[in-house]
Amino acid sequence: MTKNEIADILEQIGTLLELKGENPFKIRAYASGARALEAIEESELDRLIAEESLQSVKGIGEALAQKITELRTTGKLAFFEKLQASIEPGLVELLQIPGLGPKKIRALHGQLGIASIAALSEACRAGRVAELAGFGEKTQQKLLEGIANREAYGRRHLWWDAYEVAAQILLGLRALPDVVRAEHAGSLRRGLETVGDLDFIVAARQVAPVVDWFCAQPGVKEVTARGETKASVRFSSGLQADLRLVPEDQFVFALHHFTGSKAHNVEMRQRALARGLSLSEWGLVSAAGEGTVKEKVGAAGAARMVTEADLFAALGLRFIPPELREGMGEIEWAERADLPRLVEESDLRGAFHNHTTASDGRNTLAEMTAAAEALGWEYLGIADHSKSSFQANGLSEERLLRQVEEIRVLNASGRFRTHVFSGTECDILPDGRLDFDDDTLRQVDYVVASVHSAFTQSEEEMTRRLIRAIEHPLTTMLGHVTGRLLLRREGYKLDFGKVIDAAIAHGVIIELNASPWRLDLDWRHWHRAAERGLVCSINPDAHETSGLLHVKAGVLAARKGWLTRDAILTTRPLKDVTAYLQRRR
Repeated sequence: MTKNEIADILEQIGTLLELKGENPFKIRAYASGARALEAIEESELDRLIAEESLQSVKGIGEALAQKITELRTTGKLAFFEKLQASIEPGLVELLQIPGLGPKKIRALHGQLGIASIAALSEACRAGRVAELAGFGEKTQQKLLEGIANREAYGRRHLWWDAYEVAAQILLGLRALPDVVRAEHAGSLRRGLETVGDLDFIVAARQVAPVVDWFCAQPGVKEVTARGETKASVRFSSGLQADLRLVPEDQFVFALHHFTGSKAHNVEMRQRALARGLSLSEWGLVSAAGEGTVKEKVGAAGAARMVTEADLFAALGLRFIPPELREGMGEIEWAERADLPRLVEESDLRGAFHNHTTASDGRNTLAEMTAAAEALGWEYLGIADHSKSSFQANGLSEERLLRQVEEIRVLNASGRFRTHVFSGTECDILPDGRLDFDDDTLRQVDYVVASVHSAFTQSEEEMTRRLIRAIEHPLTTMLGHVTGRLLLRREGYKLDFGKVIDAAIAHGVIIELNASPWRLDLDWRHWHRAAERGLVCSINPDAHETSGLLHVKAGVLAARKGWLTRDAILTTRPLKDVTAYLQRRR
């Protein structure tokens, strides 16, 4: 078990103990232990365990050292399993409601007997929660809104989570001896930020063995449909997966149709009709019902439609990447002779806006740099939180300057091929001022200006706030522009046009925050903004080494936004990026 996985369990233990009303000092010990563990490098942790000296680390006592050792060596902890079993599952589920922490849940349970989300909803609607000390009418209303949002969001899943499931299913399908071709389709293939369910299109020699395997996958909680041409299963996470089996000569048509979107398919069918053809999931045929385009393609040298490119070509179009199939001008785009090449993950040379254990990250500076080097990146930007983000252990001026020196020493050591840029994720205060003074900001290579407070400001106030930050001469880029958290929190109100205009006018980058929970700025705004000169930076906002991989989701969102590598700072080589940043200092 990795140190971050162990730290997660320590945090969970602290939360569960707080739900039980345990001693606050004991609870804090687990949180402190988790932070201390995150500051230790993986190799150092193994050495400390081998030498039985883990308890010598500040924040880790003898009892914690024993638990960490047990988790590291066995992957399990009997104490944790027993603690989990001692708490009603409904109480833990209540933690999913925004605004509810262990202390309030304990009060609800102790005074009203509430032990489930359904019971909380009923009590709120009856007005009983507002009567409790420390709650009130406003809190009661926010809890009801949180419950409603959870119900609405519960029908969808983050693209990243859905993709991890889909990738394993696709590998399994392709490994079956009877499967000729298999692909995933739907909104997952188009790269929408959230996914309702999974769609798989399969051409197979024998259908029954494929259906049997699909319905018997690990994690399947329920088989909701099962037949000769389709099957549907639901996983324990609530995610549904649909399998459609088609003859091989229909595979391309079915894949295109079930990839969608609906608007794209309508436009494609209209284009086919204008050419005397009929397009469906079964094929492309004469509208009069005579002959098939497959014969025409064969006359051109291809035995059949092997790829979607063949289908688009039959309608006089160049291949349209799945990410663009939203009925938003891609048909006209595919008629052009000079199609731009959309950015690809291999184009990336580095990323900015990443965190370390200096603030709320979970890996050290050296570990983050090593992970970036393993990805082949030329550079990595570190931007830990500023002082006003106290909830994220934001850095004071003194701590920031110490980190700048640490980065300088690391670069000079030659330990890594990846160059590290020093930065800060500097809070934009409610009035638009930045959290650090100019003298401090001049000491770093770049500044990511982000909002972390006062989300309820009006559209006019928030727009004015961001523009003031953009106008600061030391602002390099805006971070997660709307503050949204997908499936959890809507973004704050904002006049996007004015903010984008200001960024272009002042040469400020807007990031595409690649965290699967953010993907912010939304892909729908990028096409026109990039055409007008807005520069994008695909940043993972990584809080641990594995978070660097989230750039994959960012690239997908960038492709949906029609972005080429020329529009993105993080596709440029180190020399060019260094010169770009120096011009902003």
